[in-house]
Amino acid sequence: MMNDTLTLEPITETSAHPVTLTPAAIAQVKRLRVKKGNDALKLRVGVKGGGCSGLSYVLALEEAPRDTDTVYDVDGVTVLVDPKSAQFITGMTLDYSTANLLEGGWKYLNPNVQKSCGCGTSFTPK
Repeated sequence: MMNDTLTLEPITETSAHPVTLTPAAIAQVKRLRVKKGNDALKLRVGVKGGGCSGLSYVLALEEAPRDTDTVYDVDGVTVLVDPKSAQFITGMTLDYSTANLLEGGWKYLNPNVQKSCGCGTSFTPK
């Protein structure tokens, strides 16, 4: 049996910010900003209703925060989290993997998950 444990080195403390970004996640956000031609874009991390498990993760690049957002900077990436999403993702670590075409992409390591779908992008909260 293979060990699927992923060891991450977070850049921020989860007690200080709702979501921790790994160095790989930060690098991917910076690549996406360059691709879009706008270094001022901010990373929105949140959830919305839907998906096969109840809630789906939302990642988006946005130009400005909303009035009620928690806003913080991680190594040159401004992160935006709305209050509703924060209750479901506080303590989460966001990672980005380039392991291979099938297993690569965004990885959500969320302690608030009771169960998640096979694709890893939707979940049922505790």
